[in-house]
Amino acid sequence: MPAMQFDAIIVGAGHNGLTTAAYLAQAGLKTVVLERRDVVGGCAVTEEIDPARAPGCRVSTASYIASMLRPEVIRDLKLADYGLRMVACSPGVQTALPDGRVISWWSDRQRMTAELRRFAPHDVERFFAIEEELQRLASYLQPFFLEPPPDPEARGLDRLFEFVRVAKRFRRMRGRDTAALVRFLTGSLGDFLDHEFKSDELKRLILSNSLYGKHGGPYQPGTAMGLLFHLLSGGAEERQGFAGHVIGGMGAITQAMAQSCRDAGVEIRTGVEVRSINVSGAKTNGVTLADGSVIDARIVVSNADPKHTFLSLVAASELDAEFRREIEGIKMAGPCGKVNLVLSEEPRVSGMPASHSAAERSLFTLAPSLQEAEDIYNQAARGEIPDELWVDCVLASNVDPGLASEGLHVMTCFIQYLPYELRNGGWNTEREKVGDKVVETIGRYAANVPGSVVARKVLTPLDLEQTFGITEGNIFHGDINMGQLFFLRPVPGWAQYRTPVENLYLCGAGAHPGGGVTGAPGYNAAHKILRDRK
Repeated sequence: MPAMQFDAIIVGAGHNGLTTAAYLAQAGLKTVVLERRDVVGGCAVTEEIDPARAPGCRVSTASYIASMLRPEVIRDLKLADYGLRMVACSPGVQTALPDGRVISWWSDRQRMTAELRRFAPHDVERFFAIEEELQRLASYLQPFFLEPPPDPEARGLDRLFEFVRVAKRFRRMRGRDTAALVRFLTGSLGDFLDHEFKSDELKRLILSNSLYGKHGGPYQPGTAMGLLFHLLSGGAEERQGFAGHVIGGMGAITQAMAQSCRDAGVEIRTGVEVRSINVSGAKTNGVTLADGSVIDARIVVSNADPKHTFLSLVAASELDAEFRREIEGIKMAGPCGKVNLVLSEEPRVSGMPASHSAAERSLFTLAPSLQEAEDIYNQAARGEIPDELWVDCVLASNVDPGLASEGLHVMTCFIQYLPYELRNGGWNTEREKVGDKVVETIGRYAANVPGSVVARKVLTPLDLEQTFGITEGNIFHGDINMGQLFFLRPVPGWAQYRTPVENLYLCGAGAHPGGGVTGAPGYNAAHKILRDRK
């Protein structure tokens, strides 16, 4: 058999692909990363918003806050040595209210107590009791983040090993904790908040950070799990609930990863599109590029989402029909969008405390009430642009002035609940209308914003698909719900990063544990590949 050009090919240079490549190269595998775009990073990139109107003004184009980036990945890839610097968000969440006030979520208990006494005096003790319970429950899930999910398909000694591994994770769990964990993983966020708290302001604050990128209104089953997922640890110090601004934007993470890869011997090629993953005798042997050239390798690892991998890159004749049917059934239809703005002045948000520093003014969410959020989702699910928008705003230049040219500011706006497919019309005609609507919505809370827009870039779910290659614009490579998590991700029977094609693996957010800029799927996939080689 002729010698292979590479030991491993990574399809896609998103942060998980780069993470996998780095670990494989560190283990001695000759590895190449192939990226369709001209820049590495996938959805974690920093780019100019509008070079013509606002040269030098850069923003985190898609993903925009680092929350659960694994400390093991930061350490093993030596990302700090390559310039990665993250500044903790403080407050972690901040909500601008319709009545012209602003409520903040502080990590400092004394400061948070004072905030609650202002906005939710009847909920102070209950808030901290719930927070402690959530932190304890999240700690039970934490170990599964950096290891494969439970494998119900295991047999013999492997089955015994799986039982012991899972049992060890829950050996400290009390009966009440078991019931609470099931409640949070399957229950409704809206019902939970209505039951536990009286203050509408506090409910809006908690809602602000609990459903991003997820299908379903807050009263739908399974939406309470966001309360747990946002308390998983991250950052160099592995802090529970860590969320941070990345100096240089989210692209600084993937640029550091790319340099770490190169220093480990990884070859990174950009502007190279993979047309197909080659399969012979149910085993991969490389890829074919869009220009027709072939690259041979013993292992292929796809950082693309499962639908793109198995419905576009692997020939249907090489896969079992039932497996393809399961892949086709993965719920995608990305429910969110982005609007990135260059502003001539900082937004003056009504009610923003005068005592706040520039960094403390750097984020604010325009969150609806629970019932309004349910209505917004239902409109989007019908293919309509919602009458009201739920918008999360981050004024990144308040923390990192180097992102903007002198005298200007950059703000990224995440829109929760937009339809991938419009019932009437198409995104090519409706795109800028959404941009107008976002600016108008922000203007109700910060009246100076509409008149200060210098440039903007609107990214609909369709734009996210076309720009970043994520099927149906789903930022998590598949919805985050109990039917698509743990040993069911991406589909039952194939949650161990392996696929029905021998030596073809998944390493992206479509594999366990899912989305976010964590590096966890890439870490887990790399370690699974190395174990399989042994």
